[in-house]
Amino acid sequence: MSGKSKHQVLIVDDEPDIREVLEVTLGRMNLETRTAANVEDAKYLLAEFKFDLCLTDMRLPDGNGIDLVRFIQDKYPFLPVAVITAFGNMETAVAALKAGAFDFVSKPIDLNDLRNIVRSALRVGQSTMVSASPGAPTTAAAPTPAASVAASPETVTGRRLLGHSAGIDKVRNMIERLARGQAPVYVSGDSGTGKELVARLIHELGPRGDRPFVPVNCGAIPENLVESEFFGHKKGSFTGAVQDKDGLFMAANGGTLFLDEVGDLPLAMQVKLLRAIQEKSVRPVGSQTEIKVDVRILSATHKDLHELVRQGRFRQDLYYRLNVIELHIPSLRERAGDIPLLAEQICVRLAGQMGMPPPQIAAEAMERLKRYGFPGNVRELENILERALTLCDGQAITAADLQLPDMSGQEGDETLPELTEDASLDDYLEKIERSAIEKALAQTNQNKTAAAKLLGISFRALRYKLEKLGIE
Repeated sequence: MSGKSKHQVLIVDDEPDIREVLEVTLGRMNLETRTAANVEDAKYLLAEFKFDLCLTDMRLPDGNGIDLVRFIQDKYPFLPVAVITAFGNMETAVAALKAGAFDFVSKPIDLNDLRNIVRSALRVGQSTMVSASPGAPTTAAAPTPAASVAASPETVTGRRLLGHSAGIDKVRNMIERLARGQAPVYVSGDSGTGKELVARLIHELGPRGDRPFVPVNCGAIPENLVESEFFGHKKGSFTGAVQDKDGLFMAANGGTLFLDEVGDLPLAMQVKLLRAIQEKSVRPVGSQTEIKVDVRILSATHKDLHELVRQGRFRQDLYYRLNVIELHIPSLRERAGDIPLLAEQICVRLAGQMGMPPPQIAAEAMERLKRYGFPGNVRELENILERALTLCDGQAITAADLQLPDMSGQEGDETLPELTEDASLDDYLEKIERSAIEKALAQTNQNKTAAAKLLGISFRALRYKLEKLGIE
């Protein structure tokens, strides 16, 4: 007989039939269970026994599941909680995720969904306890192992989230918290701030880290192919469909699907995406049947999704489904103190890729970098240093090698347009955008591809902005 103890699961539900089904299902997974019919009994059991997972119904005689989720988040922060919701009640499910629930399962309970959630929750519970201090109590006094993100192994991209500013430390702490759950996360921030890197870290540090991470640029897919790309298609379903093809959801099955520039999705596709997320299933183009998928959704865009909702260009129901938790990435301008560390580390990495020893960054060059506004953020910093490495003498990068715009000796960023009382915010932001684009075009000798790269946006996005602003 093995001495290895079984995982302990707390089941909280006032319906005896549901409790029995859950006990039998989890028992067959070699898990031990204890049951409670209300919040009071659940709190008693939590104080008496150590659990690895809690499954709770939303409606309880003396409270609700969200109250219990918040209680566990406060007292037992490393204990994953999955909630059981009524069929079709997505608002309640989203509220539970916002409160800190690991995931949810809807009634009538799909036992395969339940097993997947239990397995994922047990994996994340183990990983968070391992990263905590040995012997640390699982109470509110236990420190959150935020440092585990900063000290994590190199990611598959070979990069980490660098910097010591308060803003980036907050992002690290949030990444560690969000990695433990399954809630959809909306990563906001300007172009070039590292939104995909943050999404990749959330994936890699969570229970799905050994499964696929599938990034997709929603703005780069032709509109007539979006549905096929996401959901797949059957042979002969349209001209050119010469064989069956799995879509992005199937490619990410068991892992994470990262929807970059999600604000660029056509409205018709937004409806189908919402249904796929809510039903946890997809229907390939030309198929009569749906396929169950287990995918965590992370999304990002540099656009203001709330404003797109107001304009009717993005569905409000999809916005609330994707934006269960928002993680904002500060611009490089907001964490200028991190520029020296970023510049040195990027320089070392790029020099290694070029097969050359990393040159020093001269003091004057570093001062210019610290004063520059970086409209393209970290991506622009990388582009500037990559160019400087090809221009420098191999020993040191000088201010001239950076080829930054002439700032006429001013401290800080270039002078912004004056904000007047009769000007709207949209007009003011349009002036700033116009100025940045015109400077990028001038700096690249009107090369639109190079200008888009310098600005940290796609060529397609630049072309759209040029047409919108009337810039030739």
